[in-house]
Amino acid sequence: MHRRAFLSALAGAAAGAAALRRAAAAVAREGRPIGVQLYTVRELLARDFEGTLARVAEIGYREVEFAGYFSRSPAQVRRALGGAGLDAPGAHVDLDAIGEGWERTLAAAAEMGHRYLIVPWIPEVQRTPAGYRRLAERFNRAGEQARRTGIRFGFHNHDYDFAPVGGEVPYDVLLAETDPELVVQELDLFWIAAGGGDPLEYFARFPGRFHLVHLKDMDATPQRRMTDVGQGAIDFPRILTHARQAGIRHYFVEHDSPASPLASIRASYEFVRRLEIPA
Repeated sequence: MHRRAFLSALAGAAAGAAALRRAAAAVAREGRPIGVQLYTVRELLARDFEGTLARVAEIGYREVEFAGYFSRSPAQVRRALGGAGLDAPGAHVDLDAIGEGWERTLAAAAEMGHRYLIVPWIPEVQRTPAGYRRLAERFNRAGEQARRTGIRFGFHNHDYDFAPVGGEVPYDVLLAETDPELVVQELDLFWIAAGGGDPLEYFARFPGRFHLVHLKDMDATPQRRMTDVGQGAIDFPRILTHARQAGIRHYFVEHDSPASPLASIRASYEFVRRLEIPA
């Protein structure tokens, strides 16, 4: 599965030293393991799947989120995870996956130990309020099928989800039209900042719906590029103070195009493990 990158705009203020001192307890001590979205290390996985998972675990990560399996079968993926001592609570799937063959996808996900399947991308032609309403119907149906297998279905945002169309914000339409019992949200903190949204506003309006979060940072240059977590201007302590209200259960570090993937996820891990995240 391929994912695209977008130009972005900054939202949020820098997390200062004082905020970090107030957030001094480690995530692990708070009972929430730190995860990584494996899209960050996709090129390494393509060359050495098992070895890359082992190196991810050596950094300290205990959870991973997949965005493709590199021709491995569910059984092979499960063995590789077990060998590395990793858990994979979730994975990204293409929108087409929730059509014909959804039952097979759910069965494979269960075999790999996934508890969430997330659609991360909406085609441009469907990015209208009417398109999001139609998608909400599909998402509710897919979520109902998933729930019967013990898996939760969800959606991951990008910046375009927050761009008003005809006076309506598409992301708001999707949240209003989907059943909270059937469709959860994975909030990407970089892309909501790029789209001009405020996570705290959404946590307050839709409490408990954001089971997963992508921890991604944005630098303070005019280009507002993605950077390692803690090296940019997104105020993570401010946002994660409201984790319980949001309903967050899993945290995944991500960088779409790092110069050095392993160095990136190591730097992000060292920052995140110092944050106080409510259990």
